[in-house]
Parts: sequence; C-alpha cells; structure tokens
Amino acid sequence: MSRAESGRGGLYHRVVVWLLFLILLLPLAGTLLYSLSTSWSATILPDGLTLKWYLALWSDTRFLTAFGQSLLVCFGALALSVVLILPLLFVVNYHFPRLDALMNILILLPFAVPPVVSSVGLLQVYGSGPLAMVGTPWILIGCYFTVALPFMYRAITNNLQAINLRDLMDAAQLLGASTWKAAFLVVLPNLRNGLMVSLFLSFSFLFGEFVFANLLVGTRYETLQVYLNNMRNSSGHFNSALVISYFFFVLLFTWAANRLNKDKA
Repeated sequence: MSRAESGRGGLYHRVVVWLLFLILLLPLAGTLLYSLSTSWSATILPDGLTLKWYLALWSDTRFLTAFGQSLLVCFGALALSVVLILPLLFVVNYHFPRLDALMNILILLPFAVPPVVSSVGLLQVYGSGPLAMVGTPWILIGCYFTVALPFMYRAITNNLQAINLRDLMDAAQLLGASTWKAAFLVVLPNLRNGLMVSLFLSFSFLFGEFVFANLLVGTRYETLQVYLNNMRNSSGHFNSALVISYFFFVLLFTWAANRLNKDKA
C-alpha cells in the first residue's frame, strides 16, 4: 500500500470515529443547552441563557441530601470491599494460587442474577424479623459491596500478577520481614494504582445504580438516582441540569481512573 493510500485510509478512519463521537455527544450537548436555556419551545435555538436551573438545583436541600446519601452508601460499600477483598486476594494469590480459577467464577455470580430478582429475594429475607434492614442504608451497602466485587477483584488480581507477588514476598522475607509486615510495607504500596483504579471504576458504576436503591429503600433513604426518578415530572430545565451535574461528576471520576490506568501502564 502506497503512502497516499495509507494516508487516505487513516483520514477515512478518523472521520468515521469523529462522526460517531459527535453523534454520541449530540444528545448530551442538547441536554446541556436545554439546562442553560430560559425557555426553548418553538425555535431552533433557546430564547436566552441562564444559570438559574443550576442555582435552584444546588440550593435544593433535598438534592443535596440525596447526593450526600449516595456518596455515603458508595463510600461505605467500597470501604467494606477493600477491607474484605485485599486480605482474601493476598491469601489466594500467595498461599492458594490454584483457587484463582474458582474465585473467578464465584466473583461473577452477582452479575448472573438480575438486580430485580435479587431485590425480591432480599425484600423477603430482610423485610422483617431480627435482620430487618429494608429502607436503611445498610442493605444498600451490602448490595453495592457485591456489585463492586467483580471490578475490584479483577483489577487487583491483575496488579498482583504484574508485580510477581511470590518473588516479592520471598525477597522481603529474606531481608527479615514477617509475612504480614511484608504484605503491608512491600506489597500494599505496589497495589496502590490498581486499587485506586478499581475504586474509581466501582464508584462510577455504583453512583448510577438505581434498581437496588429504588426497590430496597426508595424515598426512605433517597439516593441521587431515586431523586432523579422522583423529580421526573418537574421542570425539564431543572431535570436537565440534574442530569448534566450527575454526568459531569461521573465523568470526573472516570477521567481520574483513566489517568491512573495510564500512569500504571
């Protein structure tokens, strides 16, 4: 293939990619413009631009409460995941590496059961009795923990395999470190990037979760997605500002995860 043909082929691919990108970006751009418009009905462009919808959103106590409760549930689930997953991964990869295949199957089981089916079962188990947790953030933290498991397990396992855990531990023990001291002072710092990437990706996914939140807690512990669903009959400009704010927040965390992933590579 000549250089000219190669250049034309590369230009064609770039044009196709940019067209697809613009098509995907167009609905978001329309939502952004609608959230900034004073009114937009019978004209191609809005009648005027304003920030009042964003000011109304971020001064709404109910929205701020839902936003804070979403952060609390997500951070609680991720903290629980870190506390339970890191020791488990260390033990499996260092002492029982043959169990990795079985763990890969078990860790994907939360994705095998649809959230609606899981929610019905959880409502039956935790709806009454000594473990009545329906309507509380605790049941959401438990559900989100299981949802975050596959993301965290896979990312951290890949990181453990990349640093060659057994050789690293043997070298630390030869220098006089105990097993747990080597794990905390040698292995854990090397898992920083993989851990941060898994946390950011899990957070981006959990922050937008709706089914568990709506069925298990609803308005009794209103999260951001439940708030968005409950406000669907309010002003379209207000809802657009809410969607853009949510998207920007998730985009920020996704960008941070991608940056960490590039630094790790």
